[in-house]
Amino acid sequence: MRLEPIERPRSLMLRFAFWMTRRQFGKVMTPMKVVATRMPRSTRMMYEIVKFDMNGLRLDPSLHYLVAAMASHVNGCAFCLDLARAVAFREHVELAKFDALGDYATSPLFTDRERAALAYAEEATRQRRVSDATFATLRAHFSEEEIVEITWVNALENYYNLINIPLGIESDGFCALMRQRAH
Repeated sequence: MRLEPIERPRSLMLRFAFWMTRRQFGKVMTPMKVVATRMPRSTRMMYEIVKFDMNGLRLDPSLHYLVAAMASHVNGCAFCLDLARAVAFREHVELAKFDALGDYATSPLFTDRERAALAYAEEATRQRRVSDATFATLRAHFSEEEIVEITWVNALENYYNLINIPLGIESDGFCALMRQRAH
């Protein structure tokens, strides 16, 4: 990690945010300890983004988490992949699909609808644009509202990846913590 995590934030809002994530996930997220402690005014904005991401979208939660995980898979963001798996586990989403993301195009675990969304997310993440053929396939499976939500989820995940990867923030082991808490 390139910046030392700050374990004891000064602001009351950050101390509360630390408490909330410790309560929800079993520990404080490293990006909070690295980024939010150095940019405390970003905490409210990040909270609103996460709240909207978790409660403001109509996209099927399983597909939501898979699209987000695809961006993190392509970019190699270990923190985000682990967090996506932890949230999926908590929401009772099939984790076998997360393990097979690299083979989504051929794996029988995925539906044609999921493949269309994942191909779109992968191409957009790799190229920053998508071909007409990829978009046509996506459009055959999703409404315009769903396409916008898929695009938003993918863009948001790329945003998170571009914070964590350059700062050397790795996995926090949230998926393992969620599994322990479940037993």
